[in-house]
Amino acid sequence: MSGCNASQRHPSVFLLQGVPGMEDRQRWLSVPFSAMYLVTVVGNCAIVFTISAERSLHKPMFLLLCMLALTDLGMSTSTVPKVLGLFWFGRSEISYGGCLAQLFFIHSISALQSAVLTAMAFDRYVAICEPLRYAALLSNGRIGLIGLASVGRAMLLILPMPVLLQHLPFRPGRVIPATYCEHMAVVKVVCVDTTANRVYGLAVALLVAGGDVAAIASSYVLIVRAVLRLSSKEAHRKAVHTCTAHVSVMLLSYTPSLFSFLSHRFGRGIPPHVHSILGSLYFLVPPMLNPIIYAVKTKEFRDKWTKYDCWRKEPLNITHGKTPV
Repeated sequence: MSGCNASQRHPSVFLLQGVPGMEDRQRWLSVPFSAMYLVTVVGNCAIVFTISAERSLHKPMFLLLCMLALTDLGMSTSTVPKVLGLFWFGRSEISYGGCLAQLFFIHSISALQSAVLTAMAFDRYVAICEPLRYAALLSNGRIGLIGLASVGRAMLLILPMPVLLQHLPFRPGRVIPATYCEHMAVVKVVCVDTTANRVYGLAVALLVAGGDVAAIASSYVLIVRAVLRLSSKEAHRKAVHTCTAHVSVMLLSYTPSLFSFLSHRFGRGIPPHVHSILGSLYFLVPPMLNPIIYAVKTKEFRDKWTKYDCWRKEPLNITHGKTPV
């Protein structure tokens, strides 16, 4: 606790270290980061635009996909611009309020994304196990209510994190060994006992990720049971195909999130630069790949998306040198 005093309770700025030990290579790291962020923005904006423009896609499955795209955009945009500013121009300063705001948005959007993935698993369960009741159980209005409830849950659970940090003093250096303000990274800069912060963060992670993963697993257990009862191999194939995109996105989202959660608490042997790079990629790789996965795996969406492909060449129907009117 040495060096702690009341003047450090509300510091003016924090300093983001970036990738510890690789400060001289951060400009090179900005090249793949910029490319992935560009693909993320273009891909997810294409999903939102296509679903918004096509009334035939105004169905629960695609509305949930649109929500997922919006969370991907929010997740990457809340972190990557600041990371690129750090890599390009060495702007490591982030204001005290800006750091707490970034922390809130990162974790609340992550919780919202987890809720959307859970809703998508329930959508697949109803489509396969209760197809005759699909319209009654999942209407567009109910999807909207699910979205509002997910936003409310995320805000209520995450808001205490920055609130609790506001009452704590920080170390004089105020250096955060990361590229963004994540809850545990900021907690480590506090110079008093942080048991309450750590326990609350662990409880929220177990409640959100643990509860949602349990719900998703339960949905897929019921889906597998229903698929195994099908007698037709073609029906088996179609049922499995409808779930592959969601399963891929779910694994892509939860795996790096679980790594980040565990490494912050138990990964003391992990080199700092490895932890920092992988933590940053969590906000880039899943949001970048999710649109690609759904574009490849979902034929109905892919067919609508190609209508807006400005590079697509329409065949010319010319007969005897005349263009038909």
